[in-house]
Amino acid sequence: THASEQKPGQKYYIARRTVVLEMQDPKTGVKSQTQRLVITTIPHAITGEDIVEWIANRFKVGAAEARAMGTMMVAFGYIYPLQDHKRLIIKPDASLYRFQTPYFWPAQQWPVEDTDYAIYLAKRNIRKKGMLELHEQEQYNNLHKWMNHKWDFIVMQAKEQYRAGKERKKPDRVVFDCQERAYWVVHRPPIIFTQQCIMRPRVKSSVSIGALVKYSTTYKQHDPFLYPCLPSNPWLTDDVTYWQLNMQNIENPTKMRVERWTFSFGELLSDPRGRDDFRLFLKKEFSGENLAFWEACEDLKWGTAATMKEKAQQIYKTFLARGAPRWINIDGKTMEITVKGLSHPHRYVLDAAQTHIYMLMKKDSYGRYLKSPVFKETQKKAVAPEPHNFRLKRRPSLSPIILRQQEEEQKAKLAASGPVDITQVMSKLNILIQYNRFIFSYTV
Repeated sequence: THASEQKPGQKYYIARRTVVLEMQDPKTGVKSQTQRLVITTIPHAITGEDIVEWIANRFKVGAAEARAMGTMMVAFGYIYPLQDHKRLIIKPDASLYRFQTPYFWPAQQWPVEDTDYAIYLAKRNIRKKGMLELHEQEQYNNLHKWMNHKWDFIVMQAKEQYRAGKERKKPDRVVFDCQERAYWVVHRPPIIFTQQCIMRPRVKSSVSIGALVKYSTTYKQHDPFLYPCLPSNPWLTDDVTYWQLNMQNIENPTKMRVERWTFSFGELLSDPRGRDDFRLFLKKEFSGENLAFWEACEDLKWGTAATMKEKAQQIYKTFLARGAPRWINIDGKTMEITVKGLSHPHRYVLDAAQTHIYMLMKKDSYGRYLKSPVFKETQKKAVAPEPHNFRLKRRPSLSPIILRQQEEEQKAKLAASGPVDITQVMSKLNILIQYNRFIFSYTV
């Protein structure tokens, strides 16, 4: 097809299709093999880690980018999961996936009709004997209500498809069911299921409003829109005392800054000065390795991709390996997940262990820190700046007419003088004009 005749977005379909076909190449593509799923043998199954590795090697990108690209291909329906079919993401582990049949590719651009979806749900309802999933049952009821006038036709089609499916061999039948389900998960995502997951921890409106009021009351004096900066707002007064008092690692922080550390453990860790204070406390309790491990995980998470694998291995040797110099105490299940993930390290490979240590510090060390002499000493030395009554330093503005007159006078002086280098004159004149315009824009 000529480029000018292509439909909008068609070139992206072609690019994705090319990549998928390359991934299925028997020699250079993603390696596939027959896998057992429960009691059924599934042919040509691939693992998430093999997909990520192939994309990373083919396009010379990091593991995180390769995983994002793989997730995009799953979300568009070119690859589908065999196990956790509701989550359209690539897991960089031994989770099983298959390539979608080209008939269901988005590049085909088949119209997604409600009638076809109703037939699919009716067929699943027959196979599952009325035991549909929650979001499917909701959709089934709605479609039954909307298409009541042709529901007999829909049920008849569903029975015919179900009867034809039973004649296939079991592996083929399972594969086709997975392909069809993956197609509809992409084109009819379980929105109702997602909404119910989001809204699962239900609370009364009075409790929600109470929590909002409590948060606003706690933070209102720390909001620069509601309360003035102390000692003054440097953007208005040109006095930089506020910035100097709130430098990252200043020896004596302000009282308001120390007060924020008491609001939550997250507030304490987000402030470098607060972390230094907490580190001093943990050192006295002989548990400084917990904070050091948490900081190392943050560095791995937000650091450069080039050093990611090296950092992950160094963290393991320092904190997790048997006989490590700064060994941390985590449970066996978390250790198993972490060690398994380190075989293919990525930015978030240590999330489970980091969360475990974070909750340990939050529930155990944080409360003792707030009652410790270390925190009380910092609180005692904290600075309480007094408000300054600065007048705003406004410069007198020059009228545009005066600026124009100054430019004309300068041009006249230059014209009356003797022969000069015209390049040098124009350069100086341009500098003067730009300076005057800058002064005008600044004062206005």
